[in-house]
Amino acid sequence: MPADRAADRASGVPAAVELRGWGWRHASRNAWTLRGVDLEIAPGERVLLLGASGSGKSTLLHGIAGVLGGDEEGEAEGELLVGGAPPTLARGRAGLVLQDPDAQVILARVGDDVAFACENLGVPRDEIWQRVGEALDAVGLDVALDRPTKALSGGQKQRLALAGALAMRPGVLLLDEPTANLDPDGVADVRRAVGRALDATGATFVVVEHRVDVWLPLVDRVVVISGGKVVADGAPDAVLGAHATALAAEGVWMPGIPPRVPPPPVEPPAGPVRERLLAAEALAVARVRDQPVASGIDVEVRAGEVLAITGRNGAGKSTLGLTFAGLLPPAAGDVVAEEPLAHGAGPHPIRWRSTQLLTRIGTVFQEPEHQLLTRTVRDELLVGPRALGHDEAQAAARVDDLLERLRLAPLARANPYTLSGGEKRRLTVAAALATAPRVLVLDEPTFGQDARTWAELVDMLAVLRDEGRAIVVITHDAAVVEALHAREVRLAAPDPTGVRPV
Repeated sequence: MPADRAADRASGVPAAVELRGWGWRHASRNAWTLRGVDLEIAPGERVLLLGASGSGKSTLLHGIAGVLGGDEEGEAEGELLVGGAPPTLARGRAGLVLQDPDAQVILARVGDDVAFACENLGVPRDEIWQRVGEALDAVGLDVALDRPTKALSGGQKQRLALAGALAMRPGVLLLDEPTANLDPDGVADVRRAVGRALDATGATFVVVEHRVDVWLPLVDRVVVISGGKVVADGAPDAVLGAHATALAAEGVWMPGIPPRVPPPPVEPPAGPVRERLLAAEALAVARVRDQPVASGIDVEVRAGEVLAITGRNGAGKSTLGLTFAGLLPPAAGDVVAEEPLAHGAGPHPIRWRSTQLLTRIGTVFQEPEHQLLTRTVRDELLVGPRALGHDEAQAAARVDDLLERLRLAPLARANPYTLSGGEKRRLTVAAALATAPRVLVLDEPTFGQDARTWAELVDMLAVLRDEGRAIVVITHDAAVVEALHAREVRLAAPDPTGVRPV
């Protein structure tokens, strides 16, 4: 590497980004995700990248970061330069925070994880730990440096990933849905942290976010991708003013243009008592043994109703969901299944076999990749029905319906790992629905969705609710709670366990 480029990488000098006729096609796809992209971003510019779910926004960020892989992963064409060099020769110039923060956790302890990239870049040891502390303070992750990364919530891992990127002091900071798993206070904290970092370093900035209003105060340019190409590019007011209606139709979350919401429940929640299917009794939940993150929980899951579990990051929402789903044992207390849900399986979901869970409690994890098992989208939806020995023709008909309803039919033969974050989320929801469980536990089901797919997913959940299924939604999305007329249970931030509020 030339000496001037090595110096730039070490000092975090803002870098230009240039794409000329650039495109990318995943190895398992016939269609190009992006093609013929022409785009120049000057050093220090701040860009908001918009487009529908699956339009190629994440692929573009991965290309700039140089992490798309080699010929076995896909095919590239055209030219892409970061700071005047191909991204693979400019490693360290770009810092990327992925949609799935869990995929970026590398080491077992928080401090080591934040320091990892700096160590790879050859930053002096004393400076590394100064940067680690500054980065954790900047993103508001107030935990001990030796705290196990496996004990962090999804939202805390999101902050951890951002801290690791900021500690690098990159010339280009790339954020892919960085606030998707954060509570409202966390969204504001992270936006402020990014703003402070950009003001201090002058780094070039590209952020992908469906919800436009979050980042508008921080950016000076908006770029819109549709059909694999750049279709609008300019100052935020000019682009949003000229294209607001078209962008909303594409699914972009436009201020003042709310998505469609379903009608109220057939029977209002305040009506007759609904059938109880699950009950938590004096429940405490934990992912790490002897380290409960929430306790004293008494709550019912009822047929024909949506139960929304809300609260700040680290409050134990996802852990409670996994405990309800029979995938984690209670740390104290109990989760009891009532008839008819428990019929033939016993009252304790944690003791049920996997095939018993399939038809009773369907679960969608916060991290979609943790549930992907097969090599095609269609086969992913057939896993559950085949495990239950369902008739192949009937299973195929149900899968075809789910593919259409969740806009996944064009991707039926694609490798699930090549989908966008929003597409993976819809795939895991569809897979949970394929076995028609009586209870659904969904962790951040609207993560990564544009306004159009958000509305379609919420519509589907409302239909399932009105059919008599019980739905547990773990979410920071207040619009989902309102749209589904959910009964809300808010978990307080943990206190006595050593987990400090975030």
